[in-house]
Amino acid sequence: MDNKNRPYSSHIVDGADRAPSRAMLRAVGFSDNDFEKPQIGIASTWSMVTPCNMHIDKLAKEAEKGANEAGAKGVIFNTITISDGISMGTEGMKYSLVSREVIADSIETVAGCEGFDGVVTIGGCDKNMPGCLIGLARLNRPSIFVYGGTILPGSHKEKDVDIVSVFEAVGAHSNKKISDEELKNIESSSIPGPGSCGGMYTANTMASAIEALGMSLPNSSAQTAVSEDKKQDCIQAGKAVLNLMKKNIKPLDILTKKAFENAITVVTALGGSTNAVLHLLAIAHASNVDLTLDDFTRIGKNVPVLADLKPSGKYTMSKLVEIGGVVPLMKRLLNEGLLHGDCLTVTGKTVAENLESIDDYPDHQDIIKPFDAPIKKDSHLTICYGNIASKGSVAKISGKEGSFFSGKAKVFNAEEEALKQILNGTVKKGDVIVIRYEGPKGGPGMREMLSPTSAVMGKGLGKDVALITDGRFSGGSHGFVVGHITPEASEGGVLAIIENGDTITIDTQKKEINLDLSEKEIQERFKTWKKPLSTYKRGVLAKYAHTVSSASEGAVTDKYL
Repeated sequence: MDNKNRPYSSHIVDGADRAPSRAMLRAVGFSDNDFEKPQIGIASTWSMVTPCNMHIDKLAKEAEKGANEAGAKGVIFNTITISDGISMGTEGMKYSLVSREVIADSIETVAGCEGFDGVVTIGGCDKNMPGCLIGLARLNRPSIFVYGGTILPGSHKEKDVDIVSVFEAVGAHSNKKISDEELKNIESSSIPGPGSCGGMYTANTMASAIEALGMSLPNSSAQTAVSEDKKQDCIQAGKAVLNLMKKNIKPLDILTKKAFENAITVVTALGGSTNAVLHLLAIAHASNVDLTLDDFTRIGKNVPVLADLKPSGKYTMSKLVEIGGVVPLMKRLLNEGLLHGDCLTVTGKTVAENLESIDDYPDHQDIIKPFDAPIKKDSHLTICYGNIASKGSVAKISGKEGSFFSGKAKVFNAEEEALKQILNGTVKKGDVIVIRYEGPKGGPGMREMLSPTSAVMGKGLGKDVALITDGRFSGGSHGFVVGHITPEASEGGVLAIIENGDTITIDTQKKEINLDLSEKEIQERFKTWKKPLSTYKRGVLAKYAHTVSSASEGAVTDKYL
């Protein structure tokens, strides 16, 4: 047997002493010939928990088929998924970011234990994707990521609708702008089938970022979930791992500092989710790459927002798929000198080589704007510092909200408190909504504030109030919002001592977020502040709170090991 092509599986199945292992594997379908083949683990995130992942069992079988056709033995295994969209606004959402770590740990655990020589991971929801990449980086075996694909839009009154439409309809309903019947109609029509949430929300953002990193095949990020293209993407991914094995190309050969700069560039051009900041920092940590918040500022100065995609724009991801996906955008960015063309990818070729034969978008399309008429001339992802965020925060400023906001604080110690007051009309024009104790440690779990931000938009207050938090935002959030505030409130950040009526000023041109109090006054308030006691004493949330780093460091759980 040729062990060099089976550097890990040979230790599991070769030799007389491994007869028990082979006996177990025969029961799951191995033949004599299979023991001589490289083993490719296919990590499926299938579940019926969410439409984002309900089809991935079928995609995993296509990836297995591709690996087998290329001469390997594919072995499918599962990892978990949770649904942000279902749990949003509840205690359950505290488990969302935690699931990223569970997914990474489980992929590393199974592949490491079973001796897979290569790995394909298939993710379809927000935390699946960075979780998969973190696991692959840790393993550093020939690997590839496949995106499960975007959902097709629903239709209501001849307009495209999606999950964010439902969240915003809740706000409109509370403002008596729509009836019970219309709310039900929007609810019933917005999710027509399998696939990830349909705008440039976190799932589509991270899929695009991973492709830009070089860890997916070209245009894996821009295919609908239920399509022949997506099936072929999975088959080709199964085959591509064998090519990576032959060339001895591993994730850490691909996941370089330049690759992360490419990912930031593509996320910026697409107007992607603030979660990309958190997740790219975490993937970089797993890849031993020194990436910081300030890299987003440095790169963002030169990269315009070009995509007119939801939530702040007009179009769904499926419309971008129809005109060619992400690769023509990447080629435009490369031609403008904004991408590193020499970065290696899972095709075994460089970014520039992959893009060489790619055609531009069709004439007269209106989704991707030209460089001389961008939606915003620089990044929408604005890293702000100041006395509220001495170690950083992340604002999502599309340009439609303005760049400056100053108002009086309305303070809430949990997301649910804020949502209730937004819906009942307590929050007024000119307010700065402060939602604290929602950070990685204080939540724990750093919940997304989609319910409050959507309620604000549904109430028609999108341009009239700001919202700041040590939690984070769904990719579906828009408006004048600042999250990831570090240090978080539970760790003694200034957010903890803000009181109702205090003046807060956010200046995204200066990249500052400040409380209008002197340092002396701030320290006086801290003399009476007491850190809240956590109600989580056992289990995964308690463990997470004990091990997680700050948002400015990617909220990773092995930072200080």
